[in-house]
Amino acid sequence: MGPSELIPGATAPQGDSRDLVVHLARFAGELRGTGVRVTPGDEIDAAAALGHVDIGDREEVRLGLRTSLKIERRAWDVFDAVFERCWGLGKDSKRRERPRSPRRAPRSWPGDGNPLSMLKTRLAEEHAGGVDQAREADGGRPGYSPRAVLRRKSFEVCTEEELAEMERLLSQAVRRIATRRSRRLVPSSRGRVIDIRRSFRRSLAQGGELVDLARRDRAVERPHLVVLCDTSGSMDPYTRFLLTFVLSLGHVAPRTEIFAFNTSLTRLTPWITAGNVAATLRRFARNVEDWSGGTRIGECLREFAEDYLRQVVAGDTSILIFSDGLDRGDTEAMEEALLAIRRRARRVIWLNPLMGDPRYRPEARGMMAALPHIDDLVPAHNLESLEALLPMLQSS
Repeated sequence: MGPSELIPGATAPQGDSRDLVVHLARFAGELRGTGVRVTPGDEIDAAAALGHVDIGDREEVRLGLRTSLKIERRAWDVFDAVFERCWGLGKDSKRRERPRSPRRAPRSWPGDGNPLSMLKTRLAEEHAGGVDQAREADGGRPGYSPRAVLRRKSFEVCTEEELAEMERLLSQAVRRIATRRSRRLVPSSRGRVIDIRRSFRRSLAQGGELVDLARRDRAVERPHLVVLCDTSGSMDPYTRFLLTFVLSLGHVAPRTEIFAFNTSLTRLTPWITAGNVAATLRRFARNVEDWSGGTRIGECLREFAEDYLRQVVAGDTSILIFSDGLDRGDTEAMEEALLAIRRRARRVIWLNPLMGDPRYRPEARGMMAALPHIDDLVPAHNLESLEALLPMLQSS
């Protein structure tokens, strides 16, 4: 982690990228040398905190470091003294010369002057250079990198090469949702909580000696998802990428069920080929009836509610419905089905690619019927919109 990672918008050259973290590590070492307790975890928190303060404001930096390093009240005076020595005084104050100890030389920022002022100046120069590089890489548009532009590009206008790059970026993003921790404790070889009961049981094999302590940790909860994807003709520009997104989710959320619907409902989960997205998509297209054809959302959702709801949906299940809501069927059937689904599921999220157009209003009959029975209506027209969905799944 370097300055460019701590200061939003800054871009540091490779040779200087660790200066701030190195100085922070030295500062923490000085504190430990005076008897102030600072752990490596505290240093990580402090590095992150520096990304949220004005690095040119010495007082903000001092308070930010004192808080993130978790300095006890009784050690504040010592902390302030070490901070003055390591980070430099304000520009209106006179620097006090401290005698160097032959046993422990004070560690200082490389070069002369106030390290915070030097860092702020250098980052401003580097940021200006980074904007110029981004402008050159993206055809003269300032503030954007090619990757940022790709994230905001609608699926329907992407080339095959761009879609392939999007799939790679999406698989990386999906891995980050990975998991969430529950309050439930389970046995763990490296857990943070000692399991007294199991430890005593183990001690019986050692003559009553507590040689091997049993441990517990908070259980990892993976999202439980059921995905219903519209494969009708109007969704054709988005279907491939949306299904790729769902298959990527399946790697981090094994309890994922996938259904396709158009004029009928098809369960896709048994046809998934592990580790081969392209082969899986080809199998879907071959076997799903009326792929890229018409759509009857209401009848398909009712079929799901009648045939699969109790089997695959529980109280911890999030339902994702990918559809533009352009329904030619019975909207009353849709309302009844969504009402049943909403009563049983934890959360119902409708992803509509048409919401990528700022002029769009959910006024189609299908969407009007669905709105009262869903928790969230979100866009699904580009990579950025799908990445924004991931935190919702993690917290749902």
